[in-house]
Amino acid sequence: MLNRRQTLAFAGAAVAFPFVARAQSGFPTRTITMVVAYPAGGPTDVIARIVAATIEEDLKQKVIVENRAGAAGSIGTRAVAQAEPDGHTITFGNNQTHGNNMLLMKQPGYDAIADFAPLAGAGAFPHALVVKNDLPAKNLQELIALAKKEPGKLNYGSTGNGSGSHLSTELLMRRVGIQMQHIPYQGAAPLVQDIIGGRIDVSLSTLPSVLKQIEAGQMRGIGVASTRRASQLPNMPTFREQGISNADAESWAGFFAPAKTPAPVVDRLSQAIIKAMQTEAVSKKITDLGFALDIRPPAEFRAYLKQEMETWTDVVKAIGLQPV
Repeated sequence: MLNRRQTLAFAGAAVAFPFVARAQSGFPTRTITMVVAYPAGGPTDVIARIVAATIEEDLKQKVIVENRAGAAGSIGTRAVAQAEPDGHTITFGNNQTHGNNMLLMKQPGYDAIADFAPLAGAGAFPHALVVKNDLPAKNLQELIALAKKEPGKLNYGSTGNGSGSHLSTELLMRRVGIQMQHIPYQGAAPLVQDIIGGRIDVSLSTLPSVLKQIEAGQMRGIGVASTRRASQLPNMPTFREQGISNADAESWAGFFAPAKTPAPVVDRLSQAIIKAMQTEAVSKKITDLGFALDIRPPAEFRAYLKQEMETWTDVVKAIGLQPV
């Protein structure tokens, strides 16, 4: 991402570069495709469609969402990395497509940092720490004490090896010095059922996957791995409020364009997306999904991505996960 001085210089030189000049003055000139690298109907897809429908009026062009699912999100993400960098093909990516895939796949077919221009960070699905109802732990410190009393006796469930719920729990265990046995599942639904049934002791799962069960009293929520409480569960304290300040973990998401997209086009898209997410109607629709809005402009989002990559690179190395 260019800094402000470079961006101004770049824009000022546009008269010497017809393609850049056209992009700055006439963008967009046709339908914009927003690629979602997951099947239709999931939370990532729903958020993308909410934003796409809203920015159409601002950009005065149709914005369609195209689902290109498969290979842990790498198929659709790779397609955007290879698309014409003119702003008419963008993607709504997340911590898997632009994070974990770089660490857990030998050949994702793209570089999440070098091949993309961040447009805007949207926020994240918070991770909620839940325990089965009969586990004698009412808060995070009690869980830590219980785990330290008999190392390895407790188990924790995740939505699969290398998933956000897996890595975030590993991060927590390393920060607080505990050991629990990992039980991977293929998705959230069977994991949630086994927590309710008492077969799984603990899970650090995305809030939407456990919110209804917490509210129904089918499991106990004891902490949020975020800097602030979840609006949907205002009485559940964060890890930081319980004395653990270095184990935050969220399933973040944001918007990206191909890397060589001209700076004026990046700015135009960024402004439209951020403006849309800041409206009351869009904000409510998104937060109702269990998503915590934390809007970041391009430069701030790029710095956040760098920090996230460093954190999870250390975790993956520590637990010995190998790319496949």
